[in-house]
Order: sequence, then C-alpha cells, then structure tokens
Amino acid sequence: MTDFRGVWDESAVAEFLTDTAVPLRLTTHRPDGTLWTVALWYEYDNGVFACATGADADLVRFLRGDSHVAFDVSVNDPPYRGVRGNGTVTVDPDDGKQLLRSLLERYLGGTDSALAGRLLDDDREEVRIELRPDELYSWDYSQRMK
Repeated sequence: MTDFRGVWDESAVAEFLTDTAVPLRLTTHRPDGTLWTVALWYEYDNGVFACATGADADLVRFLRGDSHVAFDVSVNDPPYRGVRGNGTVTVDPDDGKQLLRSLLERYLGGTDSALAGRLLDDDREEVRIELRPDELYSWDYSQRMK
C-alpha cells in the first residue's frame, strides 16, 4: 500500500499524473552499485505506473538485478509541482505492444509518426515496466511562485 504524503491527497495525485504528460524519471542501481536515471513515458492507473522500453535496454537488465527504484514526475515550467517517491518494479513482455501503442497516443497523439514506426517495428521487442510506489510525496510551488 502506498504511503501518500505531501500537499495533495491520493485523488489529487492521480489527477496530476493522469493529466500531465511529461516523462517519469526513474532511478535504479547498476550492477556496480552506482545510480542510473532514465526518462520514460508512463501511464498511471489505480496507483500503478506503467512504462515501456525496448527489451534489450540496459535499464531492463538493471531492473531485473534490483527491483527497488526511486522516481520523479514533475513539470518543467513554473509553477513547479510534481510527485516523487520510491517503490518496486516488475518487468514483463508488452504483448502486442499494447502499452507502447497507448503511450504513443498519450505523448505523440498517435502512431503515424516516423518515431512510432521505428518503435512499433516487428523486429523490436518491447517490455512493460510496472512501478508500484511504496512512498509517494507530492509538492506544489504554485503559491510560492505567484
């Protein structure tokens, strides 16, 4: 069960994460113990983040070695606001690239771009990364930045 802390309740967090289409920044450990951060497109539903990436990405290997992660989803323009926290991930095949297709709709507005074509290529294997937060902290500088 997620521990929600910060300025927003669970409902406000869900609204922010559903309405805001910026990448999730995910931090994990490399095998040598150093940190590795990547930006991933995400969907948020029922308290779970779902991200997609290529099955051969270094990130996948890192996550399979250590499923504990930290994350941040925040806007890049003032007033700054967002959520951050930590949790655990699972990595599974993205059968039929269903999640990837949904993310392409969310972030690019469809699947008819050159990028979408490359990502959806039959030769490219895709995985689904599900992040279940243990702690989620929301912050909002809207009042401070008026």
